[in-house]
Amino acid sequence: MGLISIEGMEFFAYHGHFKEEQVIGTRFMVDLYIEVDTVQAERSDNLHDTVNYLTVYQTVKKEMEQKSHLLEHVAHRILKAVHARFPDVSEAEVKVAKLNPPLGGKIDRVCVTLTSDDIYE
Repeated sequence: MGLISIEGMEFFAYHGHFKEEQVIGTRFMVDLYIEVDTVQAERSDNLHDTVNYLTVYQTVKKEMEQKSHLLEHVAHRILKAVHARFPDVSEAEVKVAKLNPPLGGKIDRVCVTLTSDDIYE
């Protein structure tokens, strides 16, 4: 098994509990770790034998474009989309961070991290 990390994906999106957040928007950072069998790709050096990073990024981007009130909801949707699009992924972990959240003080970020174990129907 191999662990593929796609870190520091930055998005401008409209997630948040407060109405202003859904209108003004803010910056988010997403880190995604996916576990997949990489043996064939290691031997073949062929992109078709592994998970295409561009396609993964596009999957995350699509989920980030959909407004949500909670980071938990966004993270859950990303995990479900990754598993649906890439059935060979055995495990995944996603961390969604809201940068400079409006909490009344200087705060770098708030984050939610979910793993494949957190996916439910």
